[in-house]
Amino acid sequence: MSEHTAARDADAELLARYAAGEEAAARLLSARLSPRAYAHAYRVLGDTAEAEDVTQEAMLRLWKQAPNWDAGRAQAATWVYRVVANLCTDRLRGRRTETLDEIDAPADPGPSAETRLQNIARHDALQSALLRLPERQRQAVVLRHIEGLANPEIAEILDVGIEAVESLTARGKRALTADMAAQRDALGYNDDTT
Repeated sequence: MSEHTAARDADAELLARYAAGEEAAARLLSARLSPRAYAHAYRVLGDTAEAEDVTQEAMLRLWKQAPNWDAGRAQAATWVYRVVANLCTDRLRGRRTETLDEIDAPADPGPSAETRLQNIARHDALQSALLRLPERQRQAVVLRHIEGLANPEIAEILDVGIEAVESLTARGKRALTADMAAQRDALGYNDDTT
């Protein structure tokens, strides 16, 4: 008889004796199975308190199962390992949920609320200043500096010469700069580079 077979038979005998009401058999079987169950739980969970809880729960389930135990169907040690594995899986799933809840939300790659509000204020101020420009200057400035078109394209759109486009955009920019100068600090333009 191999050592493994002898251990399996001893576990089955102790479980049968416990089922028959012998408390000492439960202590002996616990002494045999608990260290292995605990070691497995600890290796999976990495936490002594949780490993102890899992081991205790696995042994309680074994004692509840003892009166109906079929030694031919399963080995006590194998059954305990399976219960420990399942309990560990449950705890790890629970951790995953807790861990996800504890993780900070990813940083929003977009601008902050303050920056968005400032950009809205700047946009509104620019739009108001644009509306105060004469129509041809406004169109030239919008096409050149907002739409990004080249002067020859703007000349064709406005049906004027390139020199006229240059003049319209230059006068429009000067007028916008003068119009918005009083709002510079309020709009967050604190240096001359912006």
